[in-house]
Amino acid sequence: MMTSKDLIATIRTVPDYPIPGILFYDVTTLFKNPKALRAIVDMTYELYKDKGITKVVGIESRGFVLGSALAVKLGAGFVLARKPGKLPAEVVSESYDKEYGKDTVEIHKDAVSEDDVVLVHDDLLATGGTVGAVNRLVRQFNPKRIYDNFIIELPALRGRQHIPEGTPVTALLQLEGE
Repeated sequence: MMTSKDLIATIRTVPDYPIPGILFYDVTTLFKNPKALRAIVDMTYELYKDKGITKVVGIESRGFVLGSALAVKLGAGFVLARKPGKLPAEVVSESYDKEYGKDTVEIHKDAVSEDDVVLVHDDLLATGGTVGAVNRLVRQFNPKRIYDNFIIELPALRGRQHIPEGTPVTALLQLEGE
């Protein structure tokens, strides 16, 4: 079994991406390593296996990788949270500020129901703008419960402040970062 230290060692850091001053944590190096990928899927599954999750909402695009694997393992459906214009049917959308600009996220209007227990997943919790917007979208459907999960959290950037109060949040790895 890989430890948190082992997993952190597999993450590539890219300075000044996508703009100068940002240190980008690239989880694709976790995904290409079979042992690391299995470890993060298994670790996340253990956190949520008894929560009654019926839908996993993966945030574009790295949230699709672990999110879809986790949905399969949990026996849940998978919902894509995407940038504008990428989904073919009627959508609901939410705009937000992120650390280097403005953006919008969308999900299909029929993606979630009041009977669902939803796990929102993304690779990284930094400033929290994206996941805050996705939470606002999912809340429009009045699901029974919402949980948020990340592979990496950068606590110094205080992203949890954008997640609605009372939403349980987990991150597999805590990293220093700005």
